[in-house]
Amino acid sequence: MVLYISMGFGNPYGDEWNVDIVEQYVRQLYSMGIKIFSLSDTIGVSTPESISYLFSNLIPAFPDVEFGAHLHTTPDKWEEKVHTAYTNGCRRFDGAIKGYGGCPMAKDDLTGNMPTEKMLQYFQQQQIDTGLDMDAFGQSMKSSELVFH
Repeated sequence: MVLYISMGFGNPYGDEWNVDIVEQYVRQLYSMGIKIFSLSDTIGVSTPESISYLFSNLIPAFPDVEFGAHLHTTPDKWEEKVHTAYTNGCRRFDGAIKGYGGCPMAKDDLTGNMPTEKMLQYFQQQQIDTGLDMDAFGQSMKSSELVFH
């Protein structure tokens, strides 16, 4: 089971948010046996600083937990977010082909899901093996052109 911390990088409702709150929920849920968490940037407000801070603090504090990133982004910010999460120990990433989807509460209309093909491009450039069948992914990209064209 993967448990998503939905407002891991900010709160669209104006309620208090900080990294201590995120850690408190992780600690509480970890004590219930949860071992896989995805920190979710529900509204696209994550920055390299907040991404770095969360992963660099949570991963060492919970060494037997697998932390992932569900990041929403604008077209010009995706790479800095993936790079920062990866260099701070994140090895699990969510994506959506062509970045479709997102959150209706995001303040920027260009905010969408993290494009899977962009992440794969980054990982290939960094010579990071994803274990993904690239031929099958290519077929999925072609299929998406039929659906979203």
